[in-house]
Amino acid sequence: MTDFKNHPLYKAHTIDTAMNSLWDFYRKNFLVLFIMSAALAFVMQYFSSLIDIKDIQSDPDPLVMLEKMKVFLVPMLIISLVNLLLTTILQHYILFRPVDNDNTVLSSVIRSFRYFLPYLIILIILSFAGAIAIVIGLFALVVGAVFAAIYILTLYMFILPVMMAEGPDIGNTISRVFRLAHKDFWSNFGWVAAFIVILLVISLVLSGIILIPFAGGFFKTLFNPEEASAAVEMTKNPLFIILSALANAVTIPLMPIFATILYFNRRAKEDKKETEMIPAEEDTRVRVEDLYAKPYSDDHPDNPEKK
Repeated sequence: MTDFKNHPLYKAHTIDTAMNSLWDFYRKNFLVLFIMSAALAFVMQYFSSLIDIKDIQSDPDPLVMLEKMKVFLVPMLIISLVNLLLTTILQHYILFRPVDNDNTVLSSVIRSFRYFLPYLIILIILSFAGAIAIVIGLFALVVGAVFAAIYILTLYMFILPVMMAEGPDIGNTISRVFRLAHKDFWSNFGWVAAFIVILLVISLVLSGIILIPFAGGFFKTLFNPEEASAAVEMTKNPLFIILSALANAVTIPLMPIFATILYFNRRAKEDKKETEMIPAEEDTRVRVEDLYAKPYSDDHPDNPEKK
């Protein structure tokens, strides 16, 4: 098992040190992470452009719309699988590169396949559990659904780091994910909620920036719903695809970096607790001087030479 104690993200964090560590790691590794994320974003953006939403919305009949959507199941499945695979590669690189100089992007690509299938199986299980939790949360109005969504996302954050650091055993991964996520639960939950808010703000700002060249068409669609088809056509514009991919590439690395921080924070605290629980070993060895009586001082009342 790899020793991660020299990893720059491995330590017991506060929310401040967590965000500072995220920024420092992101800044120092920006170029490689951006290129890897851009590759993911371009693939995702390209396959997304193949889905003709305009054709689906052209018929008001829900049954017809569902029938048309079946045609896009394959592209949507490809998008999901490619996204999961490239996320796995990115997580592997972030986790192992700082502690293994021999770990390159290519080696991360090759080694990531070891974790891809177990990761996919766990996500399927988590998706069913998450859907049930969100439905139950809806009975507690919107707040319950939001709570359930953040809770599922908190569990999700731990999956890949646990699997890659401790082995791809599905049963062990699931048990460890729940154990780590529920240890100091409210801290983990609050960190994830704060991170999601920050990520949403950054994404909104970047989305606004990439819409600047298309501002005319965007506002036309906004104030004239009949022109909604123009917005669909805009998403197929090559310039929009490139700008969207580059904007997404800026934010994609943030989640796996934060997931690594979340995991290492719990690991570091576990290791510290285990170290504190180990009692210091007493020196019980017999020394030569212990076999002889210690001499008395000249003024000691029991000194036999004074008797």
